[in-house]
Amino acid sequence: MPEPCLPIRTAGLRSFPALMLLAVALGGCSGGDFGRTRGDMRNDDMHRWLGAEVTGSVGFKPSHFQLTENERQLRDLAYPLIEPPRSRPAWKSVFGDYQPLPSPWRQKVAFDRTLYGRTLIDEPHRSHTSRYQQLIEDVRNDITRFEPFFASAMRVIELDRKRSASMKMVSELSPRERDDAIARMEENTLIVQWVQQCLERRISSFRWALERLVIQAPDNIAADADRLIGELAAQTANPPVAAQPVNGRAVTVKG
Repeated sequence: MPEPCLPIRTAGLRSFPALMLLAVALGGCSGGDFGRTRGDMRNDDMHRWLGAEVTGSVGFKPSHFQLTENERQLRDLAYPLIEPPRSRPAWKSVFGDYQPLPSPWRQKVAFDRTLYGRTLIDEPHRSHTSRYQQLIEDVRNDITRFEPFFASAMRVIELDRKRSASMKMVSELSPRERDDAIARMEENTLIVQWVQQCLERRISSFRWALERLVIQAPDNIAADADRLIGELAAQTANPPVAAQPVNGRAVTVKG
């Protein structure tokens, strides 16, 4: 079992800012660390709300079915790609800062492609090179997340195709069961579309940030950032899954 968090003695440590000591203490007691959602804020279905959000945003009802392991994994892998990059400062994450996000089908959602770049440039950095390095890290993180998410999406959508075909053979299928099955398939395909749209927006934001960095602080490292953004854009333009908004049926799986 983890050792209990003990009060921190500040005697002899007066050279450290009090706020830093508080952050370390809270980070240790929460079971989390900087940049991560606090451990006691997690649960198996912490991203279940994604399904209700996408279906609600287009006027559909969410499914009452429990999530399968594959569907839960799809939602867990989707959230880091849906959450705008650098939208959650590290110090907030110590406190388990986690917010549901509106889907792109909400009419009041406004995408600002400059927000990421302005945040990146305005944050204090030791050198201009570190800004490029942060951009490169953010793009590389998305490239790393791309394959696991779409591998999960392929499994879920393929199983949904089988679910749809099986519904015709289920005996005494109730209207409630049929509606919940259709709603779950709608949730799954719309979540894939949500991620697809977010990836396109992230690429636009990354490019805007790189262009401003090149103007403000030209550096040869910009070529590395441009190459990685191009790699992410190529993957996004040809995803292994093409999921269309459905009424529970029209799902297409590529190759």
